[in-house]
Amino acid sequence: MEAIGFAYLAAGIGAGLVVIGAGLGISSIGSAALEAMGRQPEAGNALRTTMIIAAALIEGVAFFAAVICLLLVLK
Repeated sequence: MEAIGFAYLAAGIGAGLVVIGAGLGISSIGSAALEAMGRQPEAGNALRTTMIIAAALIEGVAFFAAVICLLLVLK
């Protein structure tokens, strides 16, 4: 197997791990925010804003990792 084959394999595995990690992180944030809103409904707006900011940061890191995976393939 050539080196490019290993690069494709590494990029595929890396992209899969990125998607799984981002999904788990965002679902954990959503779950915690909904639980907190259930306990204190009046804090819903602040919790929603914080949840969206945290989810955006996780997606930013996931996008960065996906770009790194693509760079492995295109190297």
